[in-house]
Amino acid sequence: MKPKVIAIAGPTASGKTGMAINMAEKIGGEIISADSRLVYKGFDIASAKPSMEERRGIPHYIIDIVEPEFDYSVADFYDDAKKVLYEILSRGKTPIVAGGTGLYFRVLLETYSLPRVEANPELRAELDSREKEDLLEELKIVDYPSYEKLKTQNKRRIVRALEVTKMLNKPFSEVSVQKEPEFDVEWLCPEMKSREELYDRINKRVDLMLEQGLLDETKFLLKKHGRIKNFVCTIGYKEMLAYLDGEMTLDEAVNLLKQNTRRYAKRQLTWFRRNPELNITI
Repeated sequence: MKPKVIAIAGPTASGKTGMAINMAEKIGGEIISADSRLVYKGFDIASAKPSMEERRGIPHYIIDIVEPEFDYSVADFYDDAKKVLYEILSRGKTPIVAGGTGLYFRVLLETYSLPRVEANPELRAELDSREKEDLLEELKIVDYPSYEKLKTQNKRRIVRALEVTKMLNKPFSEVSVQKEPEFDVEWLCPEMKSREELYDRINKRVDLMLEQGLLDETKFLLKKHGRIKNFVCTIGYKEMLAYLDGEMTLDEAVNLLKQNTRRYAKRQLTWFRRNPELNITI
């Protein structure tokens, strides 16, 4: 029999963290974070990282494991999460994978087999310096199937597809193969009545972030790390930086943060709807 794993997936502000902690207390589980921003030390308020008090003594993994200068990849997550997952199982506990980064769930718990191609820093930097539309046009020519899959995704994934294609001289779509799922997964998603309810939760969370000191956290991280990519590209910090740079008022920055977070949640919903076992209806 395949090992049993519980997956709690969904958009930001939907209540995944609380649901995972409650379930872990109930069944004796331990939580593996599947969130691409919770891995970074110091990215606390903007990422809605659960505090030690909020974790209520439940072990959490893949949180605060690297400095923001480190470009933590999907392959890094797969290796780290799989190791922790089997360690949890060896203790007779139930692994609960909870978060909102769809690709993390896909490589760890679904059928996607990750291409094992080392990053090429020079090539990646050259690709990253180009506009997203330009990259998509090239991908459309060299690998149309990948273009169709990635044309609405973020720039980072498009860069990676072109990087792999160029390094292997083979289309990324031909490198990415399906695999047999390794685990018996119970898929769960916090219940949401409507899109409006989710957006209201997002707006209230942003207001709470400001009360908790998001602006001060942004100033601290800016002073400590400078304008590194993982910092300036993170929702929450990039809007506060726009305010600090005098590009907009604080109210405008907060409204933009709410808007960008709602858009991000919409992209997450689109991703997770592809998994029929999640039963997302909004």
